Amino acid sequence: MKYLEINIETSAAGIEPVVSALLNLGITDTVVEDPRDIEDLMDKKQTYDWDYLDDSIIEKMKESPKVTVYLEDTEENRTLAEQIAPAMEELRSKAREGIFGEGADFGSLRVSKKQEDDTQWKDKWKEYFKPARIAENIVVKPTWESYERQGDEKVIEIDPGMAFGTGTHETTSLCVKMLEKYQKESDKVLDVGCGSGILSIAAALLGAEDVLGVDIDPVAVEVAAENIELNGVANVAKAQYGDLTKGIDYKADIVVANLMADLVMMLSEDVARHMQPGGLFISSGILVEKEVQVTEHLRSQGFGIVEVREDGGWCCIVCRK
Repeated sequence: MKYLEINIETSAAGIEPVVSALLNLGITDTVVEDPRDIEDLMDKKQTYDWDYLDDSIIEKMKESPKVTVYLEDTEENRTLAEQIAPAMEELRSKAREGIFGEGADFGSLRVSKKQEDDTQWKDKWKEYFKPARIAENIVVKPTWESYERQGDEKVIEIDPGMAFGTGTHETTSLCVKMLEKYQKESDKVLDVGCGSGILSIAAALLGAEDVLGVDIDPVAVEVAAENIELNGVANVAKAQYGDLTKGIDYKADIVVANLMADLVMMLSEDVARHMQPGGLFISSGILVEKEVQVTEHLRSQGFGIVEVREDGGWCCIVCRK
């Protein structure tokens, strides 16, 4: 689908007047990018707000606020789009006249417009997802790529969609390596925050007796269920909507959770309730800077640390209850 993207550069004080001017044109759907939101995030008012910020996010703090409008590329909307620049010029004039108060600064109010076609980018990411070995004997491949199995390799075929990872991230690979190392064929495995289902599938292919993937995102559960079926392990594994803290009645020999440090700590008590005596908890999504904090918390919950493995700035912690 072709659409128009109109960007209006403004200031923090100008966001509300710009949105109001757009409403007067009949434009009700806008997207606001305000660097102050990132500053609030950096303040980390809640310990669970974030675990890692990409450099590109930090760079956005230097940018001016922006209001963006997306319109389907129709003749009617092209006419509407042409009215935006004059509306911003009128707003600029009113600010100069002092209608909004003395010294009101709404920024440049510069308007830029471009035509986009989502068919050009919506599948672009697929070009970079190739078959990859993520553990000693496990390869992950996208559904649209061919791959010839080597020896007794186990191949996970996955279609993550645009909302889920491809399974090649260090944290996923670390979890799969630990499953490969510690899982026994008679084990029951609980995959917390299953996402695309890749860890559930890996556990099933490694010979688990039973696997349950749970997620609080219904879309994730749907995608995971599709991938489980695609890999022919639906007789062993299933995905279920659910919150580990309530409503899940399942005892596992291994609990695996590729989340983030704060969630791993927050859920550790509930994880323990879903483990068989002597069971293992494999957790990742943890930056190496958080390793000590997480291991100390796990010890305080009665876990004994079995192994910590690092890769690319991330770590995976294996512990036993």
